Amino acid sequence: MKKHRKIYFCITALLLMILLAGYTGSKDEEAHQPSNQASAVQSDEKHTEPEESTKIHKDEAEPTKAANDTSSAEEKSKEDNVLAAYSSEKIEYARVWLQLGPNQEIDELNVRHIAAGEPINPNDDTSASYPENVTQLAGSRLVDGSVTYHGNGDGTIHVYNVPLRWDSADDIEKGVMREVTESIIKNRKTVYVDTGDDEKIKRLIDIMMIH
Repeated sequence: MKKHRKIYFCITALLLMILLAGYTGSKDEEAHQPSNQASAVQSDEKHTEPEESTKIHKDEAEPTKAANDTSSAEEKSKEDNVLAAYSSEKIEYARVWLQLGPNQEIDELNVRHIAAGEPINPNDDTSASYPENVTQLAGSRLVDGSVTYHGNGDGTIHVYNVPLRWDSADDIEKGVMREVTESIIKNRKTVYVDTGDDEKIKRLIDIMMIH
């Protein structure tokens, strides 16, 4: 009987030791687990911070880019409006002179309209007449030359090679002026007018005198 009690106590002690060992191991795991979780949270925070920082910098850059685009658009609009205050007729006169005018260094651009049927040489009764309305551009001096043309409304003009000043009819044989003026009509040229430089066109408009 004593032998059986001894065996019973040994088994009981062994079971208690096993239970205690298991309980201690469980607490150790619990003690380590929060630390691991905290490390994981810190690691996630470290990875998240740069992304948020990058996003902030990106958001700050976007308004700056938009402001630059707006500024560029306003500058372009301002350049496009250099000639907005002037009529299409004045712009045409200036463009024609800028392209065909013999002298660009003029202090005045005179514009004179001549109706169809008017004589090409107004000082000679035998002169042929213009077949269409024309515009004559000239500087303030004879040396500035002139340009006589008809606008076709499609970006082209008919250019007539008409001198700014004619010789006296007394110095020309009878019938010659008719041939000369008819030749001017026959040899008129069709020319495409370039848009030209807006600043130069503006300068010509500012010194323009329409008669």
